[in-house]
Amino acid sequence: MKRRNIAVIVLFAAVLSLLFAACVTDSKRNKNIKEFTAFFDVRGEEIDEDNEIRELIAQKIGARCIEQWLSGKSAEDAVASFIASGEYTDFISGSVTLYEAGALIPLDVYWDDYPNIKNFLPAEQWDRFRQSDGHIYWMPQFGIVHGEAAEVLHEGEAFWIQTRVLKWAEYPEIRTLDEYFDLLEAYVAANPEMEDPLHPGEHIANIPFTILCDDWRYFCLENPPQFLDGYPNDGSCIVDTDTLTVRDYNTTRTAKKYFQKLNEEYNKGIVDQEFFTQSYQEYLGKLASGRVLGMVDQWWQFAYDVNSSLERLDEQGCGYVPLPITIDRSVTNQWHVKRGSELSAADGIAITISCEDVEGAMQFLNDLLDEEILKLRYWGVEGADYNVYVNGVFYRTPEQRELSRNAEYSNAHYCMYTYFPRIEGMLSDGINAFSPEYQEDEFMDALVSDVKECLAAYGCRTYVDMLGANDEPGPWFPMYSHSEMLTQESEAGRVWDQMKSIKNEYLPRVIMTADFDSMWQEYMESYEACRPEIFFEEMQRELERRIQLAR
Repeated sequence: MKRRNIAVIVLFAAVLSLLFAACVTDSKRNKNIKEFTAFFDVRGEEIDEDNEIRELIAQKIGARCIEQWLSGKSAEDAVASFIASGEYTDFISGSVTLYEAGALIPLDVYWDDYPNIKNFLPAEQWDRFRQSDGHIYWMPQFGIVHGEAAEVLHEGEAFWIQTRVLKWAEYPEIRTLDEYFDLLEAYVAANPEMEDPLHPGEHIANIPFTILCDDWRYFCLENPPQFLDGYPNDGSCIVDTDTLTVRDYNTTRTAKKYFQKLNEEYNKGIVDQEFFTQSYQEYLGKLASGRVLGMVDQWWQFAYDVNSSLERLDEQGCGYVPLPITIDRSVTNQWHVKRGSELSAADGIAITISCEDVEGAMQFLNDLLDEEILKLRYWGVEGADYNVYVNGVFYRTPEQRELSRNAEYSNAHYCMYTYFPRIEGMLSDGINAFSPEYQEDEFMDALVSDVKECLAAYGCRTYVDMLGANDEPGPWFPMYSHSEMLTQESEAGRVWDQMKSIKNEYLPRVIMTADFDSMWQEYMESYEACRPEIFFEEMQRELERRIQLAR
């Protein structure tokens, strides 16, 4: 970026800070503003104490929340610590574990006075959240669409590839697993290195394909076979829509073929030789360096952390686009299911027994769902963070867009209350998306040049265009919303945990072994020994229950 542009952005940020300073000061003088606390069992970015939009929202609704994030321990250990102490934040990432510990307040007892909460979901969907005592203890944060969905981003899982690889090959049609790896092999043979962005004039080795399998994120390693066979993300199983039966994607012919392919590519040096030992942060660092040509991942798990770094590498073509990869060309992909279809009742935002003002906490949740507040959370302040054309369409200037990517400015200014519930889709005006990244024109304007060029080469405008959009396959979707709620109290839950442990242990070994057939047989014998049929019988019962409820 030119020095002049940087100076303009710095000046712009300074002017905005002055505009908001008075609001922050007034907010601090207002002693009537309630303050809540929240803990989320994921890693997140803490915003500044004097965050400007948090204080604007506090002025409007009379409350703010100090968010706490996972740090230095696993989610399970953090939750166990809360339960052991009996002391909780006001809000928490709710789950069956906390419900069974008696840590949560039933939301439905109070919600008649809070219409934004009660009407957040239709009654039949709320029923999925009812626990054994008949009450609802948490509400979902994401994927709830009111009205039309904004189908621009593909936030879910995909085989991603850098634009430079596709451009080098003159933008071929890549549809199958073999075609994908053939392209990576050919590209890295011709281009083993790239210019080191941190040391101009020097070069670093390209990494053709890496795999994230750190802790709970190992789904990037274990679940691609369901997608390769053309199924959507039911997570823990696949559902045959012709017979309405649950099937195990871990033991299919496609599963064996996929992991055999990874084994071959690992032994060729195409798969990252450090994939098994790398941490999540190390994985993100590799992606941010521009070295990784391809991977399987969910967009949300990498993009927010690495895209700003990759934007500076657009001349080298390091941006990622998704490809509709299946096991062969006879299979139609279902990587992208339309937004609003994937509702999981396994967890969400909850109010704890430590909250001394439950009505105030309910009001806070209710107010965060007001459209005026939603616009503040995701678009910011009109005239400062975005502008409005005469036809009512929201847009951002290049300076506003650049500021939104600046970490220091964002922490001081933006407050999205990211892990609190939001209403997705279009705003009530019918012409603006709830958030800039889902606004098609804003999405296109924000894209770096290499990704724009790549999408245009394939006749696409968005990531969704690259994959195609699919309707919800049935009222059971997604099945992982049930498997995630199974606990050690049930035999199916115990088997499910054993299945996950065996996959965690064996799949890296299957990929790295010098004798694939023997290791695969050992893996299958260990897997079958934990009696997975018990788990799938439970999933079949749940499938039938959901189908019956929908009739």
